[in-house]
Amino acid sequence: MKLDKFDREILRVLQHDATVSMAELSQRVGLSHTPCWRRVKKMESEGIIRQKVTLLDHKKLNLGVSVFIYVTLKNHDGDSLNDFEKAVQSINEIVECHTTSGEKDYLLKVIVESIEEYEHLLKSKLTHLPLVDHLSSTFALKQVKNTTALPIKNQ
Repeated sequence: MKLDKFDREILRVLQHDATVSMAELSQRVGLSHTPCWRRVKKMESEGIIRQKVTLLDHKKLNLGVSVFIYVTLKNHDGDSLNDFEKAVQSINEIVECHTTSGEKDYLLKVIVESIEEYEHLLKSKLTHLPLVDHLSSTFALKQVKNTTALPIKNQ
């Protein structure tokens, strides 16, 4: 789907407030209600707009420890990678999982209440993930930037 300036502006607005009414959205992007609504629906059907969610403050929920974990697997065949990726889906504390280039195979982001909780997660689940050869953990000391907004260009 080719995005024009109106589509891009709709996406910018929705990234910052998905609860904005269609009337306000159409006014902010300079379209009438029906064409704006059609554009939103088309971007939803095309998968550009995947879902609308509520963002939570992890610290206010006592989830103040963020851990980044590099994972190296013993095998790299398709079944091994699929088994690992499927197993990662079942661990709620893993909020992100990325395949990576270079010496490490995956990068995980884990959010937990405490270092003790992370240690328990590490011993009870992470070391038992399929075909894990090595885990290397790094604790975030301070979050400098965190956004879900994608950098949508004007053109």
